Amino acid sequence: MSLAARTLNRWLEGEPWARERLAAHGGRSFAIGSGPSESAFTIAADGTVAGMAAETSAGLRLTVSPLALPAFLAEPSRWDELVTTEGDAALAATLRDLATTLPWIVEAAFAHALGPIVGKRVADAGKVALGLPGHVAERLIGNAGSFARDEAGLLAHPGRLRELAEGIDTLSKQIEALEARVAGLEGTRGGTTVRE
Repeated sequence: MSLAARTLNRWLEGEPWARERLAAHGGRSFAIGSGPSESAFTIAADGTVAGMAAETSAGLRLTVSPLALPAFLAEPSRWDELVTTEGDAALAATLRDLATTLPWIVEAAFAHALGPIVGKRVADAGKVALGLPGHVAERLIGNAGSFARDEAGLLAHPGRLRELAEGIDTLSKQIEALEARVAGLEGTRGGTTVRE
């Protein structure tokens, strides 16, 4: 059995509710990939998992960018934003629900190993550390955008863009009105020519 499968099963031993949820998908398989690495699993009838060859065709394929993995581990509730799913939608929904319990599982594991107070603090610190790269990236992108817009004049200010959009909309309406008038004049001129 693979290390990943052993780790999952160790957690599932103490979580009968999670095994019950997975048991409903007994016989199905899923693969989790991040960058070049991928692990594939088959769900047993009792809700435990067994590793399988990654080349084997899985019914569900989950993909998380290596850059987004820390953010996902810090906030599994961002599943829809960070995880790409292909295949078995029902199994994906179950795994999504189970993933949202990750912070609680980690906190419980640390509390068991280090005690309730220290364990919670270590888990919270880990969550902050995992979320830090995403926070830094968001701040850098925001700051670069502000600099490009406000200091370097490379980007337009949102207010100016709104004014431009409104001006384009007004101009479009005026062009449509002008085209309608020209078409009306051509129709009148065409009608006069026929009478002559």
